[in-house]
This record gives sequence, structure tokens and C-alpha cells, in this order.
Amino acid sequence: MADAKDRYAQGMATRRSVLGERYVDATVANTDPFTEDFQRLITESAWGTVWSRDTISKRERSMLTIALLAALGHHDEVAMHVRATRNTGASMDDIKEALLHVAIYAGVPAANHAFKIAKAAYAEMKDEQAG
Repeated sequence: MADAKDRYAQGMATRRSVLGERYVDATVANTDPFTEDFQRLITESAWGTVWSRDTISKRERSMLTIALLAALGHHDEVAMHVRATRNTGASMDDIKEALLHVAIYAGVPAANHAFKIAKAAYAEMKDEQAG
């Protein structure tokens, strides 16, 4: 079993591979005494444990994560994870299918809003690529 130091290092590597260096660097730079315990918790648990498992692919984890965040109404996180699909291999069609599941299992309003967020995130990504 990995110790906390190993989970943190693995978590930071996985977090960077999924969310990108720029996003993680900004998050680290904004960490302060109030948020540092929370940042350590999510780095060790979400990124160092769950996201680092090799049972399913990062593409599949990305699809699951976006569907869950959409179903729960965590809109900022939906946008962040849609942008992360650049690094996870989840395609626009993959995310569309995940959001169709959200419509059936979590409700049309949740999916409708998530589609709007995803569409805006994809447009932003396209603009970044063009510019």
C-alpha cells in the first residue's frame, strides 16, 4: 500500500496529465493555508488513488466524471473536465453519449445544462487552438 507521500506524488502526476500543467500550476499557486489541506486531500484521494488506478482508462474515467458532475449540477467542474478531454482521449461523441445517459438517469434539465456547458467549453477549446 502506497504511503501518503507516494499517493501525493502519483496524484500530482496524474492530475497534471489529465488537467494540464497550466491549470495545476495555477491551482498550486493559489493554494494558501486555508485550502492546502483540501488540495492535499483531493490530490491524494481523487488523483493519487481513484484517477491513478489502471482498471479503466482515463477516457472512461473522463466520461464517468463528466456524467456524474452533470448529474449533480457541478457546472464549473463539468467545464473543467470537458477541457481535460484533450488529455484523456474522450471524444466529443463520447461526452455526448455520457450526457445522453445523464438525461435518462438524472433528468433532462441536468443534461440540457451540461450540454450547454460542454458546447461552450468545446468552442473555447477550438478558439484556443485557432489562436
